[in-house]
Order: sequence, then structure tokens, then C-alpha cells
Amino acid sequence: MAEHRLATAENPGVHHETSDANIRGVLAFGVGLIIVAIFIHFGVWVLFRIFADEHAQRTTPEYPLATTEERRLPPEPRLQPEPPEWRTPREDLRDFRRQEDEILNTYGWVDKNAGIVRIPIGEAMKLTVQRGLPARGGESRK
Repeated sequence: MAEHRLATAENPGVHHETSDANIRGVLAFGVGLIIVAIFIHFGVWVLFRIFADEHAQRTTPEYPLATTEERRLPPEPRLQPEPPEWRTPREDLRDFRRQEDEILNTYGWVDKNAGIVRIPIGEAMKLTVQRGLPARGGESRK
């Protein structure tokens, strides 16, 4: 019981230390940090929205390196026709693919004198499936 009395007895001369840390100052500093962080986040969000809107309004040129020198002739040899028949490589590629598709999907003469014709690729595949591929005769592989 004596120990219990010592633990519960009041000692008016013993207090907690008040000079080491100012609780009110620490809390005010923490609240200030939170408020500043909120303002900074809001400011960054506003800047992000402004930059995103500016980026959306900008249109990138088709060839960014050629924006200053429009229709400048390249050095010789030139592979594409000169003005006024200017064509872009994309137009040339589109025309080339169209010609290749036409060759693959139509009938036509390859060499009329030799009697060589071409047939559409779909028909050629059907004939190959019907007739089969030629097999090698003789030895078998080991």
C-alpha cells in the first residue's frame, strides 16, 4: 500500500518541462505547411490545365523539320517529279499500293507472245489447293 500512495500522491514541486518544445508553435507550423501545400497543389493544377489547353490548340505540322523550307528542291538525283507535279511520298506510296493491288486482283497478260498470263491471287490459291503442290520425286529425306 505504501507504493500505491507514492504513485498517487501529489507532488506540487514536480511538473513537465515547458521550455524544450512549444506545442502551440509546432502545431501552428504543421497547419501552415498543410495550407501552403494546398496552395501549391492548386497552383500546379492550374498550370497543368493551362499548358494542356495550349498543347491541344497547337497543331503539329506533318513534317516538323520542313516547316521553314516549304517546297525546296532536294539535291540531285531527284526521285520525284519537279514542280508543278509536286507529289508527297504518301501520295506515291498510295498510288504504288493501288497499282500492286490491281495487279494482284485482276487478270492480265504478263507476256502475250509467250502466252503467259496472270490471274488474281485468290484464284491462284484456290487452284493450288485443288491441284496440290508438286512433289519431288525419288529420294526421301532422312
